[in-house]
Amino acid sequence: MTPAADTRPERPPRTPRIRWPRSGAGFTPVRLPLAAAARGAVALALPLLVGLRTGWVVPSVIAAIGALWGVSQDGSDPYRVRVRRLGWTGVASALGLLAGELALRSGESAAVACCLVAAALVAGTVGLRGRIASVSGMHLLLGVTVGSGIPVPGPWWQPPLALLAGVVLVLVLSAAPWLWRRHHVERAAVLAVYRSAGEALAAAGTPRAEEARRRMTLALNHAHEVMAAHLAPRARHRQQAEVRELVRAFHCAVRLGEAVTAVVWEARPLPPAVTDVPLHLAERLLPERGSAPATAVTAAEQAVPALDAGSPGERALAEVCATVDGEPDAADLTLHLPAHSWWPGRAARLRYATLLAGCVLTAHLLAEALHGARGYWLPMTVAFVYKPDFGPVFTRAVHRCAGTVVGVVAIGAVSLPATGTYTVIGVVAVFGALMAVGVRHHYALATLGLTAVVFVLVDLLGDHRALYGTRILDTVLASALVLVAHFAVWPDSATNRAEAQTEVAVAAARRYREVAPEAGLVQRQSLRRAAYHQLAEARRAVAHARGEPVRPGRSLPDWEDAITAAERLCDRVTAQAVAGAAG
Repeated sequence: MTPAADTRPERPPRTPRIRWPRSGAGFTPVRLPLAAAARGAVALALPLLVGLRTGWVVPSVIAAIGALWGVSQDGSDPYRVRVRRLGWTGVASALGLLAGELALRSGESAAVACCLVAAALVAGTVGLRGRIASVSGMHLLLGVTVGSGIPVPGPWWQPPLALLAGVVLVLVLSAAPWLWRRHHVERAAVLAVYRSAGEALAAAGTPRAEEARRRMTLALNHAHEVMAAHLAPRARHRQQAEVRELVRAFHCAVRLGEAVTAVVWEARPLPPAVTDVPLHLAERLLPERGSAPATAVTAAEQAVPALDAGSPGERALAEVCATVDGEPDAADLTLHLPAHSWWPGRAARLRYATLLAGCVLTAHLLAEALHGARGYWLPMTVAFVYKPDFGPVFTRAVHRCAGTVVGVVAIGAVSLPATGTYTVIGVVAVFGALMAVGVRHHYALATLGLTAVVFVLVDLLGDHRALYGTRILDTVLASALVLVAHFAVWPDSATNRAEAQTEVAVAAARRYREVAPEAGLVQRQSLRRAAYHQLAEARRAVAHARGEPVRPGRSLPDWEDAITAAERLCDRVTAQAVAGAAG
């Protein structure tokens, strides 16, 4: 049974009484990250201002490089995740800078090459083992490329500490809101589930229903990942009242997601009394904080409306509403985040490490032949571009080249009128803010900001050469080197990953079908969460594979059809399980 078309005219949109988050699940209308842009501007400008005031220009520039790398990893995750990622970024980049600096100070070109190769092997080995490990490995390699490519005067220990201080500055700026809104990210993610559930109910019985249900699942996946630390049994005894409120709202959202899936599967247009249920639940479970008494939501407005439970899905929805004020069952707190559905094997990690090391060494030798000293841009570009776990390598290389070209043109145009010192710092702040926006929305935009900032910082370190054309050429050469090496030696990496992810996701859907009829509530929810989570991961892997070039004469399988069929299987099993429980 699939959703039928709705021939009735659409109802006009209603104005909600709650301020829904706009970016909790990543699929709602884009809003500029103004706070992140402000952090990027301050983090890059502040070290330079301090350096100019104190006369410590070189350490301040190194600190600004650390801040630049910190801004590239400043996300919208929960604060504990930001601290871990930025902390490891700082430690890895400082260690890399120290190793590269010592190799450069030895005066042996072989020492520099060996240091680069060793760092690339380490980065490649850990690069496919998760986000934090990947980021740490990349910044270890970046630290080595800068340390071995830019001679810095002064004691050997000063540049690593300055670089670490720059990353710590970003960490402090990023985590500071924890002091007054500790669980804002978690709250926004959970609210996004209720918002998307309302949209799914409103789309029931229309051609938009399946896509709306999929958006709800993505929101629930995101909320599950964000709330994972609070759901662990060991965290139960130290939960604050606000966290307990969020946990209760999340578990209600899990049950709501199951009921909404069943209602959407029934493919019937719904009255406003039903489509407004998620809104009322959110108002009851997560009311707005800090509202003035005149604008606060009254108890009558918070009341969940009574439902005419005319179908199994609506009966399940009514049951969620009936238990909204109850405490979650202790067993609910053991609902685990689905494990990662697929990790590359040892052979894949070894191949990636070897390819990365070979590309870095080739880029270093090419830079030595073309530019001699200070030839760090080529291996640094390889480190940035060759990250197959961050997205399609081909797309990343193209965006890197485009961002570099525009960044070179932009800084060339801006540098002509910007002659004063403080004007130059203002330029750094502007491009730092632009980079912070690009980190969240587009890699080419992030590259544009990074390229412009690096030009200014290198000039402040005493390298006044006109390098506009050289930087573009180096970026194109490094990107071409990565693409040739990757697609000549490992052309099927994205395809193999997509195939493996799809197989695991389909298997999870089948396991859900086999076990759900006899499973208890919590086990059924865990199986359903695992299946939908892995199906979403499979869709990401397939999109990644579609973004890479395909060898002539070869076509990729129709993975999307298999994933869609598995999603519909999960929807049907959910509807049947809800009908059985309601009956």
